Amino acid sequence: MALMAVVTDPAHVALKREVIVERKAPDDEILLMDWLNALIYEMSANQLIFGSFDVLLGDHHLQGRAWGEKVDVERHEPAVEVKGATCTALSVTQNSNRDWVAQCVVDV
Repeated sequence: MALMAVVTDPAHVALKREVIVERKAPDDEILLMDWLNALIYEMSANQLIFGSFDVLLGDHHLQGRAWGEKVDVERHEPAVEVKGATCTALSVTQNSNRDWVAQCVVDV
């Protein structure tokens, strides 16, 4: 959701179209970057914006679904175009409450 919030308010995105993404990676950090870059590809290639996600994780494997719609510039007022997720500050960890915290820097 943070990736979408860089572009627009995800609450204003209608959930009209589903995109399925499946990725496998050698570790959770690369898996996060691959997932984000797959979403960025869909945003760029198909002019989509997303407002909801469902992700199943296991053994460095991700099965994800994203729901959104075609970008409507007047309604969504996109702030930036994200070019890609990077390795900068790339981290996937579990905190003391056992909550997952994932981060990376994106190029805009």
